[in-house]
Amino acid sequence: MEAVVQTSHGKVRGRTRDGVTAFLGIPYAAPPFGPNRFREPRPPEPWDGVRDAFEYGPTAPKPGYPKPYDALLPDPDIPGEDCLNLNVWTPEPGATGLPVMVWIHGGAFRNGSGAVPVYSGRNFARDGVVCVTVNYRLGVEGFANLPGAPLNRGLLDQIAALEWVRDNIAAFGGDPGNVTVFGESAGGMSVTTLLSLDLGLFRRAIAQSGAGSIAQDPDDAMLVTKEMAARLGIEPTAEAFAALDPAAILPAQSSVAAEVSMVPDPGRWGATTAAGGMSLTPVLDGALLARRPEDAIAAGAGRDVDLLIGYTSEEFRFFLMPTGLADQLTDEVVGLVTTGMGVPAGLPGAYRDRYPEMTAGELMATIITDHLFRIPANRAAAGHAASGGRTWMYEFAWRSPNHGLGACHALELGFVFDNLTAEEEGLTGPNPPQALADRMHRHWVDFAASGDPGWERFDPSARPVRTFDGPGDATAADPRGDVRKLWD
Repeated sequence: MEAVVQTSHGKVRGRTRDGVTAFLGIPYAAPPFGPNRFREPRPPEPWDGVRDAFEYGPTAPKPGYPKPYDALLPDPDIPGEDCLNLNVWTPEPGATGLPVMVWIHGGAFRNGSGAVPVYSGRNFARDGVVCVTVNYRLGVEGFANLPGAPLNRGLLDQIAALEWVRDNIAAFGGDPGNVTVFGESAGGMSVTTLLSLDLGLFRRAIAQSGAGSIAQDPDDAMLVTKEMAARLGIEPTAEAFAALDPAAILPAQSSVAAEVSMVPDPGRWGATTAAGGMSLTPVLDGALLARRPEDAIAAGAGRDVDLLIGYTSEEFRFFLMPTGLADQLTDEVVGLVTTGMGVPAGLPGAYRDRYPEMTAGELMATIITDHLFRIPANRAAAGHAASGGRTWMYEFAWRSPNHGLGACHALELGFVFDNLTAEEEGLTGPNPPQALADRMHRHWVDFAASGDPGWERFDPSARPVRTFDGPGDATAADPRGDVRKLWD
């Protein structure tokens, strides 16, 4: 079966299977190339007739993941310039008032798309939600500080997509007044950033493994731009970068990104770049993004938006264990890297005292998990709740048997989307617990529908956190609170 829906730019035709209608590759903005290169997103050209929306649209220019991550994180590369597109799954295009969930993918602001198999919104639609997944500009195209171009182009794309949802989602059966924006990793960081902007475009937010501590000082971001430009043999300006094909920029972008993550040196890259270990992130432009998101949230931004925020127990094992890098580390290296990332002096020693049995690699994973994910999530939750916002926290603790990953970064994705088969056993290993996916997915659906995921609300004194694990789930007060307090 097929269904046709009228959008503000033209009619689109989707396909219905097993009670869910999918509309794929719908443009929400014009192709960001030619005269639109490095500009704010522009409206797409209207079209006549009915546009088939049967296949995922083009993905933003991006490099492939290096081995072994190409197997752990499938990342389709679909050619074409019309990459500012989105996908909609709905249980009933003719319905009214259905809750809406808008997914912002992760990938360190330089990889990913809405076409990643695990992000299929089919099972959210099966359970009564209109689910949308979004592409946005990545890497240099979306986030580099380029003189002569607006900053935060990738964020502006995300906002344009949310405006498209506001204006069009009712035609797909959704309620534009009941939108939940959710995302993981760079997508979770995007969610907390959008939350801090008080846009009025969503009612609820879910930030998975990405809190509010990431934002580059513009001078630090310019250090990255200058280094990439030097490697490309061009001037560090929007005009010079625009003279190159996006694919020609990717090798320099990737080499700089690798160096920032491997040696987060604040003397070379700036403190705010080194702190996040990522070369290209949202930039404090003084206009759209005037403060770090966690600071704006603590000051009351986004207090009217319900927030569900959390992390996995062992996030950073994902970045150390599969490559064998963890086995090459020493406590001295751990101290140098964590100091470069801005971890307070004395904390590596305090962690070593608490975890004497850990290898240096395990210690590094534990410290940076807290530095980049757990502690910022706690700060965002505490700031949001103290400002009067309805807040919930979770921790994903189920451990993968593969590659020494444990409860690593991105492991919860198949459970949230109830789409474990799309993982292809890369992250989860064989026979991951479907019952855990049933529970976690249902909590996300309930939160989108009602604003209550089904466990105790977070407050800065008791700090209840819901832990998701294989045999069963439990809510505990301030798990590992003694370690958390080291960061206060």
